[in-house]
Amino acid sequence: RATLEFEYPIKNGLGPDFAVFENAFSDFFLELAFVEVSSDGLNYVRFPATSLTDTATQVPSFGILDPTLINNLAGKFAANYGVPFDLEELKGNSNLDLESITHVRIIDVVGHTDASYASFDVNGRAINDPWPTDFPSGGFDLDAVGVIHHVAPSGLEQLPKEKVSVFPIPANDLLQIQVASYDLKWQIYSVQGQLMETGNGARKLNCTDWPNGTYYIEFKTDDYRGHEKIIVAHY
Repeated sequence: RATLEFEYPIKNGLGPDFAVFENAFSDFFLELAFVEVSSDGLNYVRFPATSLTDTATQVPSFGILDPTLINNLAGKFAANYGVPFDLEELKGNSNLDLESITHVRIIDVVGHTDASYASFDVNGRAINDPWPTDFPSGGFDLDAVGVIHHVAPSGLEQLPKEKVSVFPIPANDLLQIQVASYDLKWQIYSVQGQLMETGNGARKLNCTDWPNGTYYIEFKTDDYRGHEKIIVAHY
């Protein structure tokens, strides 16, 4: 299991509120996990997961699953496609404040169909996923939790768009950062959370060695905070 704590809580908005990413290398070789949330780090509520995968035959170590038979389980999509979760589904639970979810917990599903070992869905049905996983990388592999709706930082305003400019998008070999103030600090992260660059003020960055993909730049001052998406595509 893995438990993530968020500095700025997730809140219940319109539609999905966060997404969980796994590193499945295909649309059908899937390793699953339960998702739970908490407002205090002590009391957790699990999303009501269902699995209609046939349990008459065990899915083998490198077997496949039909994602259309799975709901509210992380890992049902291939890498780079997060599984969305909507806090509205947990409405009415007295242990949760849906406007302030501070923790997300991911719990690996034990996909054995034998009731002595199995993990069960909300209807008491055994969840069948690749088993056994008797190798170092077996089971659910958490890549990221992407937040869609969150509580704005107290006392901080969103950075006005006219204060920053990042171009070209997509970038090929050179990325330019223009800011209104030298005091404006920034950091660039990959979608996997790897810190690529950090600095302040205007800058020209050589991104020739960055892999193709999506990155995020976060700007900060004492009073403002903002984010921009960067796409790197080497032609």
